[in-house]
Formats: sequence, structure tokens, C-alpha cells
Amino acid sequence: MIAAHADWSLDPRKRQVSIARRHAGGWVAEAPVPVGDPAALAARLLAEGAPLALGLDLPLGLPRAFAAARPEAGFLPFLRGLDSSAAFFSVATDLAEVSPDRPFYPARGLRGMTRASHAAALGFAGPASLSRLCDLATTERPAGAPLFWTLGANQTGKAAISAWRDWLAPALAAGAPYRFWPFEGGLRALLAPGTAVLAETYPAEAMRHLGVVLHGSKRVPEARRAAEPSLRLAMGRLHVAPAPALVAALQSGFGADALGEDRFDSLLGLLCVIGVLDGTRPDTVPDDPWVRRWEGWVLGQDAVPVHPAPLPFSP
Repeated sequence: MIAAHADWSLDPRKRQVSIARRHAGGWVAEAPVPVGDPAALAARLLAEGAPLALGLDLPLGLPRAFAAARPEAGFLPFLRGLDSSAAFFSVATDLAEVSPDRPFYPARGLRGMTRASHAAALGFAGPASLSRLCDLATTERPAGAPLFWTLGANQTGKAAISAWRDWLAPALAAGAPYRFWPFEGGLRALLAPGTAVLAETYPAEAMRHLGVVLHGSKRVPEARRAAEPSLRLAMGRLHVAPAPALVAALQSGFGADALGEDRFDSLLGLLCVIGVLDGTRPDTVPDDPWVRRWEGWVLGQDAVPVHPAPLPFSP
């Protein structure tokens, strides 16, 4: 079996992937490398003939307030149809341009802009409706950013645009052998030779599940180097042996350049995927039709939101 995790970014240089292969005695993990063409990466790994579980640090799903007005049966038919909807990915420069057909906002910072006004422009009841259930804060981590918001460090909209527009929508439309967790079933149940099972991850949550200790910012090489002992302990519990290049990466704090934090996150995500594959973390999803059909979930997450969003819609 092959497990992989790609730390995603709008900047292709910051997209780093960690890969591990399972053998009789456990897993062997390689050092992070650039993703390159994601379709070519998936095809190359699938060519090895083993089932592939690929974690992605980007949103896979839509908030229910948006989905309630859609004619499709779920997120995957919606995503497949985006291959011919270029306008959907055009980020609005002001609120007058925001609509369900053009939901991403803002293209640049403007005085007085708020998430409340963004939600109102989309016809939502309030800013909480911009978020999926899995985006909300839990006892284990802070809230993630709403899907359609594209400004600031705490945003995922631009990553979603680049992955959906340039890779996933065209790949689905072309019949790529991809299956999506949790929309099509459990992670382990979907695995099969010649198939890539894609799942959303959140490295900040994975770090807590793994017990990895980070003193300071992950942007600082010294803080990443200091996390090596707890990373090694987590890898030992998961029976993950580092290849020589990964040993060097761990010892160096994944490098002194600006890509070090992305390499670090890619390994956290890989260990999350392995944990779910081997049963250390649960392969569970809330018993909520909106989550299973439209919103999706974060792999390995079992903590419920501290303040659940209102559930005004019937599936």
C-alpha cells in the first residue's frame, strides 16, 4: 500500500508531498519532495500497482448553505461540472460581483469588508453559514477558514481554486481513477489497486493527534528541529521508518528555506493518513447527510465543534 500527503498552496513551489510505502514490517517514509503536476504524481504512484491513499491539505466539500441551492446530488457531481465553469473561479473584486456563480471573495483588501457582508452577498443568514461543520473550532484546534474567503494567511480559498480548477475538476471529467473520502465511503473500504483515494486533511489537527510538540512558529527552522523527538516518537508508534533522506530532513528542521514549513506539514499529514489506514485514528464521519454528501470532513477528526453551526436545511 502507498500513503501520501500533499501540503497544498496557490504557489506551486510550496506544494510538497511526503510518500510512504507499507511493507511486511511496517512503513518506510521518504523525505518530502515537490508535488509537480499532481495528476502526473497520482498516475506515477498508481503505476506501482498498489492502492493509494492521498491526503490533501485543502477543502474538499461545500458549506451546506451554499449547497442547499444547488441542483446536483452532492459535491462530486458539482466538482465534476466545474470543468466547464471558469467564471466560478474568478475571485470577486467587490461585493457587487459576488454571487452563487462567483462566490470567492475578495481579490484584494478593501476598507470595511467583512465576512458578514460576504455572507449577505451570497444570500446567507450570517457569517457562520460560510463555514462547513468541519471548519468550526473544536476542543483540539481553532477554527479553519471558510472556503470562499481568499484574503490573508488564514484562508484556504486560493488553494481550493488552484486544486479544483487545475486538477480535480478536469481529472474527474476525464474519468480519472479517483475516489473521494468520505463522499463515497470509508477510507480503507475504498482502497483498491489502480485507485487513488483522496481525503481532506488538516496538519494543525494532525499535529495534536500525533502528540507532536512545537515550541514556537513552524516557520522557524529551530522550532521544527526541536520537534524531531516528538515526531520520531509518533513515527515509532505508527511503525514508520524514515528513509535516510527523511532522517536528514528531520535533523535539519526540513531546511532553512521558506519551504521548510510546507515539508513539515506534508509529513504531519502523511502520518495522519497512515494513522487512519492502520486504525490508530478513527475513519469516522458525523451521521449527518449534509456532511456525507456535500460538506465532507477532516480525516482523523473525531472532536465535534464547540459551537455547532445551525442546521436549517433538510438534505
